[in-house]
Amino acid sequence: MAFDREVDLLVVGSGAAALVAALRAAKAGADVLVTEKGDLWGGTSATSGGGIWIPGSHLAAAAGRPDDLEEAFGYVRRLTAPNVKDEQIHAFIDNAHRMLAWIEREADVEYAALPYPDYYPETEGSRDGFRTHLMPGEVDARTMDRATFDTMQRASPAASLWGRINWKLSETNTVLFRPKGWLGVTLKVMAGYWLDIPQRLRSPRDRRLTLGTALMAQLRKALDRTGATFWLKSPFTGLIEEGGRVVGATVRHEGRELRIGARRGVILAAGGFERNAALREEHLPGAHQPQASGSQINNEGDALLAAMKLGAATRNLDSAWWAPVFRIPGEDRARLSTVERALPYSIIVNQAGKRYANEALSYHRFGEAMMARHRPGACTDPSWLVFDARYRARYPAGPVIPGFPDAMLPANVRQVLVKASTIEALAEKMKLDPATLKATVHRFNTMVAQGRDEDFGRGDATYDRLYGDPRVSPNPSLGSVEKAPFYAIPLYLGDIGTNGGVVTDGRAHVLREDGSAIPGLYAVGNLAASVMGYSYPGAGATLGPAMTFGWLAAADAIGINEPA
Repeated sequence: MAFDREVDLLVVGSGAAALVAALRAAKAGADVLVTEKGDLWGGTSATSGGGIWIPGSHLAAAAGRPDDLEEAFGYVRRLTAPNVKDEQIHAFIDNAHRMLAWIEREADVEYAALPYPDYYPETEGSRDGFRTHLMPGEVDARTMDRATFDTMQRASPAASLWGRINWKLSETNTVLFRPKGWLGVTLKVMAGYWLDIPQRLRSPRDRRLTLGTALMAQLRKALDRTGATFWLKSPFTGLIEEGGRVVGATVRHEGRELRIGARRGVILAAGGFERNAALREEHLPGAHQPQASGSQINNEGDALLAAMKLGAATRNLDSAWWAPVFRIPGEDRARLSTVERALPYSIIVNQAGKRYANEALSYHRFGEAMMARHRPGACTDPSWLVFDARYRARYPAGPVIPGFPDAMLPANVRQVLVKASTIEALAEKMKLDPATLKATVHRFNTMVAQGRDEDFGRGDATYDRLYGDPRVSPNPSLGSVEKAPFYAIPLYLGDIGTNGGVVTDGRAHVLREDGSAIPGLYAVGNLAASVMGYSYPGAGATLGPAMTFGWLAAADAIGINEPA
């Protein structure tokens, strides 16, 4: 069969799963080509917090919190869907810590195990920390090729100040809760940005990379050192099959449709279908608007459709990584709400003016509550985050930044922010029944005075208190909503990507309906049906499995059998 170009391994997509796969193959001496549909590389991984959920890591053990892999397996097994096989769960649990050690060694990635609780503390096998790993440091973009840096996906507006200045998690907490020395930390970060004069003259982008951009910078630098080829603006258009085996793919590159041969296989790592309106309408009818997704704009399910055309089985296409999100006019993606909902002096109400869930739940679990409790007369999409003057002065509410007068907020933010001098007046502006909202706030304030949320248990779990304000006692997540003026901003049901997709096995082979593998074809990341099923066990449970199965897929395709 004639090809325009032949390589050992073709990797479609450029997020963390793709780059880990490409790096492992290239390090083994394979000729690797990475293709990216868009103008920017890094996928949704670059816009994320960069956290990875890794049971049993050496970093947890070094922190004095060794994990038990069988315990971790049991935790995932209890949470995930029945149609996820034990073999796939074991493949992740048994290899995730090996993948982490490998990327630390081969890509100079530095992670730390955090005292960050799992999301389902009531489920046997959960832990109160040290399975979630985050990069605590930063990466200077001046260590990258300039063109590579310029074409990297930008950090999410939700993870940066004004969509420009990048923060580390420790800095975010310092600025948010303002312990002694917080002003110095803030001024140092701001000065580092504004005093980078050469960069300020050419671009508003911050050359200090943190979180997801830091992870992607290190992976990309390591990959570039191997000599692997990287194509931008090169959309994948289809798979090439010969004799029942995938032998390559078609890619549109520099105005030409090219046939790319892949001697050892094709790894599809092109993300989910959350930006495809038709697929959302078909599979996610309760959340069908692409604009409610916080992922990057190119995830339209191209690779999913191509694999299905070849006979790939699918699983849980009605699933996503759900989240409550802020939707700001003029922005091309929604902003994930994480911290805001757990902070005191606030509540979330439906369109009947009533609370319906523990606001401090993890974003996936709160998104599930929004779906489950959405009904006529009490719609939850959108809901309203209601807060008082103390919250406004101290904490962010999505794009509403504390310390800035209302009049100084951007026009598109003022367009969605509601303000009034009384709860009743606020309700009228929100088009809610004033008496109902007043009664809801009164009941909440009464429970706050007693120190416990009797309705939904907000602040009871360790995770709830993680994002609470430690200056507020006895419960850092509870504070009365009583100081005027009062504010409200809508929260929509959104996602950070779909997680149903093609069925794969423990080595990321794409499977047919009869369970047989399609030779030469692998799928990882949000394109593949998640090993977590419908659940989200802990922070980083998207990237952790994605990177692990990318690592395993490359090893299988290239024939790497030795221990990592």
